Amino acid sequence: MLSTTDQENAGSSTEVEEIGMDREAASSMDLSEILKEGTKESHDRAENTRFVKEFLKGKIRRELFELGTVALYFTYSALEEEMDKNADHPGFAPLYFPLELHRKDALAKDLEYFYGKDWQDQIRCSEATASYVERIHHVGKHEPELLVAHAYTRYMGDLSGGQVLKKVAQRALHLPSTGEGVQFYTFDNISNPARFKELYRSRLNTLETTMEIREKIVEEANRAFRFNMEVFEELDKFGKTLGEVNQESGVPLHDGKGDVRKCPFYAAKGDGEMGCPLHSIMAVVQSCPFQLIVAAVLALSAGWYLL
Repeated sequence: MLSTTDQENAGSSTEVEEIGMDREAASSMDLSEILKEGTKESHDRAENTRFVKEFLKGKIRRELFELGTVALYFTYSALEEEMDKNADHPGFAPLYFPLELHRKDALAKDLEYFYGKDWQDQIRCSEATASYVERIHHVGKHEPELLVAHAYTRYMGDLSGGQVLKKVAQRALHLPSTGEGVQFYTFDNISNPARFKELYRSRLNTLETTMEIREKIVEEANRAFRFNMEVFEELDKFGKTLGEVNQESGVPLHDGKGDVRKCPFYAAKGDGEMGCPLHSIMAVVQSCPFQLIVAAVLALSAGWYLL
């Protein structure tokens, strides 16, 4: 695992060029566009880590989900502490939405659900998470304009793919439909996530930044993805000591391939729940006495199942 110093040395002023953009092209783009383009490769790598792919398949143990929640608690505690301290900093102030975005209190509720009233005495910060937390505090103290990168990486993901993970966790872990254990994914003060993300990106684009600062923000966002991947790898290593997951809940919400939001069979139901007719079909197949026969027939038409 890279130390904070090693990771600082890993980046360079040519980061923008290395990820497929030259300075001239980047200078004419909004910061939100630069971040999206500049972190695409890191985003794809994070989505394809074994831990995330298994999670999306519904193969997640309660122990790992709890440890993941612990990691998130320490991460958001550090991030939101530094955001509060720099709430008036011109390089971050437009993106300060504590009422809408802050996750620490929601994570505390989740940890109390999993560990009980004395949850604070039972949790500890893992090695990978500690490195992430250390970097966030360093940025908040010495380069607060780079907090943008960490906030963008975390909160925009929570409002997007995080909502899919919520449904997967509820089904795979048999969590209450009333939201206990997944409060982290519930944004009570954001009625329309899509519109809020548009607002957030527009605020991001109002920041007055030099090209040098923009490059540093992209570099820091990629560093944030690396920290997240290290946490995933740490969880995955621990998960391997627990054995295989027994999926009693049937077919998962997603098969771990591609972007779940691009699946043509996922549609928002009236209550906002993601649903896919394919899963209903497969659930019948799994319970059918002639499972092998039906599965063979389905295999012939597998070409239409593309994410």
